[in-house]
Amino acid sequence: MHIILVSNRLATAKTVTITARHLALATVGLALAVLVLSSLFSYVTVRHAAEIRLPFLQSLLTSMHEQENRKTQMFLRENLNAMAVRLGQMQAQLMRLDTLGERLGQTVGIKTSELKPNEAGQGGPLIGPAKPLTAEELQTRLDQLSRQLESRSDYLGLIESELMDERVKKNLLPTALPLEAQWNASSFGRRIDPFTGEQAMHEGVDFVAESGTPIFAAAAGIVVAAEHHPQYGNMIEIDHGNDLVTRYAHASKLTVPLGAVVKRGQKIAEVGTTGRSTGPHLHFEVRFQGVAQNPNRFLRNAQQQALTLAGHK
Repeated sequence: MHIILVSNRLATAKTVTITARHLALATVGLALAVLVLSSLFSYVTVRHAAEIRLPFLQSLLTSMHEQENRKTQMFLRENLNAMAVRLGQMQAQLMRLDTLGERLGQTVGIKTSELKPNEAGQGGPLIGPAKPLTAEELQTRLDQLSRQLESRSDYLGLIESELMDERVKKNLLPTALPLEAQWNASSFGRRIDPFTGEQAMHEGVDFVAESGTPIFAAAAGIVVAAEHHPQYGNMIEIDHGNDLVTRYAHASKLTVPLGAVVKRGQKIAEVGTTGRSTGPHLHFEVRFQGVAQNPNRFLRNAQQQALTLAGHK
């Protein structure tokens, strides 16, 4: 593009050539000028509208603030509603937890009323529109729920402790059959001795079984004797703690060493006829503080448990 300049001051006409590059630069410059002016106008009007006190600007700012406030309030309300729904779900779960705790408490003999605070039952029809919770009310409910959860945690912890005690006692008491056989061959108490024919004290019970039949620990404990005895033959003694010991005699083979820790129902020996014995059998004793106890008190309970488990199967 050529532009010819003619003036009285010029002796000759002057020609100016405008290229595409010049047009592009002029366009960019114009756009930048418009952008700068609009930004300056926005900054001056929005930031200093209060000082300028232009009615239309103040109205515009008020509308913008109200819109932002509505968005913020809507966002907070949605979050509060979601938290309130979650609070209701947690309270329902707490009620189910209470029911489970009461059932478990009854099994161990713990009364729920002794450990949980008295809480009045609530209910009734919903009348009128529901009023949403405020942030303060929601915080109060959350604090109450936190205290309730702490109380339930203590309650269930006590139940767990009681159940653990029962489990330990069950594992440490000789309440499992040492042999899957009858033990009426020779009972506890005074009897006719098979060797002398005279009355003598029999401090255990005898299980008749074939040689090699597995013998199991009647309870968990530590092997304190695994040896050959002149009277008892191959013998094992297991200490269950609290001065309670079980003895397994006349075995053909011992399968656990001295000092071994055995579990309830673990194989410890095999039936035999070693020592002072007339035939293959297991002589089983229960001793408390060194004094022989009647094993039938423990074995009947073990037999009943075995029958119960067999019935369930």
